Amino acid sequence: MTCPLCGPTPHEILWLDDFCRVVLLNDEDYPAYCRVELLAHVKEMSDLAPQDRARVMKVVFAVETALRTALNPDKINLASLGNKTPHIHWHVIPRFEHDKHFPNSYWGQAVRENSASLLNAQTKQTLADNMGSLIECALGSN
Repeated sequence: MTCPLCGPTPHEILWLDDFCRVVLLNDEDYPAYCRVELLAHVKEMSDLAPQDRARVMKVVFAVETALRTALNPDKINLASLGNKTPHIHWHVIPRFEHDKHFPNSYWGQAVRENSASLLNAQTKQTLADNMGSLIECALGSN
């Protein structure tokens, strides 16, 4: 079976270096849903060297900060599951009290109809710029 995260992504890339990438999933229910994907095929966080674990988490936290700054969500959900795709990746999902599943998890039962709209180009660019600055700042303190 081919790993869907090992090759080129079909998603919009908001940030990329030689270690990981941040993609925008453009989910119709969660338009700012991002995923931090390790470029190398590694199954578990504990398989990484400690400095690489820290590097992944610095990127995850910078993405969270950028989403909070840009969108002011009620909550951010962070998740690393990998049951279906055993390749290190982190879901970073801004949540709002009016979203389709709130207060349930993204994967839980929906409690209302979708009320979200996709991000416009200017918002995506601002988010990517801010995210890039925050990530570069975080990684500069390695």
